[in-house]
Order: sequence, then structure tokens, then C-alpha cells
Amino acid sequence: MTDEHHHETIVVEDGRGTGMGAILGVIAIIVLLVAVWWVALGPGSGSGGTTTNNNTINNGGNAPAATEPAPASS
Repeated sequence: MTDEHHHETIVVEDGRGTGMGAILGVIAIIVLLVAVWWVALGPGSGSGGTTTNNNTINNGGNAPAATEPAPASS
């Protein structure tokens, strides 16, 4: 009879650091969402909620030519 020895290899993983990576990942996603909101919809969007409408016409600084008055009727 042969005497066989069976050896089982047990692998033990170091579980440290995985929680920190998950926390940093969640924080990074939140920061990214806040940045997108800030640019697209929030105060940083540039619209400011007010509009200004300037309907001025610039004729290059030249006043229109004077017209001749209508003749007086008798």
C-alpha cells in the first residue's frame, strides 16, 4: 500500500485597502456629478437668469442729413 499525502494550498488574500478605494471612487463620482451640474444647470452656467437686450443702432457716428422743410401753403 502506498501512502499518498495530499497537500491543499490555501491562498489568503490581504483585504486591506479595498474599502478605501470604494470610498474614493464614490467621492470621485459625486464630485464629477456636482461639476457637471455646476456647468450645465447651476450658477456656473453663465446665463445668470437675466437677459439684456440692446436694440441700439450705430450709424457710425454720422447724423442723418437734414431735410428741406415743406413749402408753406397759401
